[in-house]
Amino acid sequence: MVVEGLLLAYNTMPKISIMFWCFLLLPLVFYCSEANQKVGIYELKKGDFSVKLTNYGATVLSVVLPDKNGKLDDVVLAFESLKDYSNDSVYFGAIVGRVANRIGSAQFSLNGVHYKLVANEGKNTLHGGLKGFSDVVWTVKSYIEDSHITFTYNSLDGEQGFPGDLVVSVTYMLVETNKLAIKMEAKALNKATPVNLAHHTYWNLRGHNSGDILSHHLQLFGSNITPVNDQLIPTGEIAPVKGTPYDFLEPQEIGSKINELPDGYDINYVLDPSSYKHLRKAVVLRDSVSGRKLELWTNMPGLQFYTSNKLDNVKGKDGFVYEKHAAVCLETQGFPDAVNHPNFPSQIVKPGETYLHVMVYRFTAA
Repeated sequence: MVVEGLLLAYNTMPKISIMFWCFLLLPLVFYCSEANQKVGIYELKKGDFSVKLTNYGATVLSVVLPDKNGKLDDVVLAFESLKDYSNDSVYFGAIVGRVANRIGSAQFSLNGVHYKLVANEGKNTLHGGLKGFSDVVWTVKSYIEDSHITFTYNSLDGEQGFPGDLVVSVTYMLVETNKLAIKMEAKALNKATPVNLAHHTYWNLRGHNSGDILSHHLQLFGSNITPVNDQLIPTGEIAPVKGTPYDFLEPQEIGSKINELPDGYDINYVLDPSSYKHLRKAVVLRDSVSGRKLELWTNMPGLQFYTSNKLDNVKGKDGFVYEKHAAVCLETQGFPDAVNHPNFPSQIVKPGETYLHVMVYRFTAA
């Protein structure tokens, strides 16, 4: 069904090359040796559009693209040096997992077995635990500068408390003009396990060193959210956004209602069905000063909208210091804490099954 949906989406989504759709249908290639892997920096580049990455956490370090006047800027937040990522608590640009977002009380039950995970945010598990996928060195499986890079990682049974061996692959691919596709795959080898990978880049379309994003205009195609308690763990409810500060169904400034929330935005949206079949149009983000616009499609049911509320005097690239609301995260995902809420879409991957998460970014400027 996933393959059929992707093929149907090709006929309805804004044009993307045949090469990209063939890429989506390639089988997952497994590569299980991370021993002696070196940390490096790699660049994908087509014309004025470039993306720099590292295999530490399969992390995006920069995205450079022109504004409406042709001026090039780096539009993602990152640290100055790779060594800073070993102490990263904000997950700049990383792939997070085995289960992104939060798992309440760092535990769940599956097939009659109770699993206790590593807690790293109070009594809860956040983004996979103390050493999630953002804190491991991935293997570079394939790299072509004007095309793609594929990172692989072998997650062992019991890692951070999760069951079963899991082989993971993440591919970043440049598509046509100023399009970036991300494909995250994972295959359970011997035990059923929850899998929910997410891409955690911090975006500021005016430039990473331009200040806050409160004047960015956001349209988010989610009519509902999954409300949370005071620890940001979902209650299990699904609630409409109409009449609340969470309503971005029509474009508006991010800062227009942020003062109605105690800490800013950090919530999972239930994405609406769309005409793109299995690829939903999730977000349109626009900055009027630079003219840059980001459009995002995904096959996931949810999206975490986060306004970098916890950034506080974080030293980043070029010596710039990032403060609260310096960027926005748009993390397509399964619903948080789904392992403890049977009414949420399941994240369980059984042995022999393959998890597939697709994101497509389209950047323009006018």
